Amino acid sequence: MPMEYSVVRSRRKTISVGVIGGEVIVHAPLSYPQEKIDAFVRKHRVWIARRLKEQSEAFLPTFADGTLMIVMGKERTIRTGRTALREDELYLPAEERENALVGLLRRLARERMNRITAEIAAVYKFNYQRITITSARTRWGSCNTKGTVAFTFRTAVLPDALAVYLAVHELCHTLHMDHSKAFWEEVAKILPDYRARRKALKEYSWAMKCL
Repeated sequence: MPMEYSVVRSRRKTISVGVIGGEVIVHAPLSYPQEKIDAFVRKHRVWIARRLKEQSEAFLPTFADGTLMIVMGKERTIRTGRTALREDELYLPAEERENALVGLLRRLARERMNRITAEIAAVYKFNYQRITITSARTRWGSCNTKGTVAFTFRTAVLPDALAVYLAVHELCHTLHMDHSKAFWEEVAKILPDYRARRKALKEYSWAMKCL
């Protein structure tokens, strides 16, 4: 199975690969051929797999009563009970807690991302076809050429400000399918502070490993 990775191109002369927050990132020169990048990743796949495993194990969660879990950007204390989110507490059943948590996060992500995306699209005249909630571990969101906007259920751990950034980001991809200057200018029209929000997302990379 091909290994998923992101490519960051810049005015550099060499290629390198790293694993940051469970994400494989390749840094390559601007004109470096894609087939050579693929070959480079394959050559280092054993090292990459080891680093991914190490980072994943570092984030193994416990869902015991009293444990703190961030949901919707706020710390909640886990308690035993029927699955629910109430003020500062997160209630999970005694058995199969992780499955119950994932189900709750999916519902929360679907409700919030549908609402936020629709509101932003209406105000700024974006057109998209539908929203889907996925189990993606390597990206918070995506948008394809058919107008389908997808978000991982893990967006449910984020505060509203970052959820809004993700919705704006993906809606701007309905106009620009790349990360060109024009794309970022479009994002900046709506969120002048997008750089700060984008940086803040890194604080939640743990959600990609422990859920």
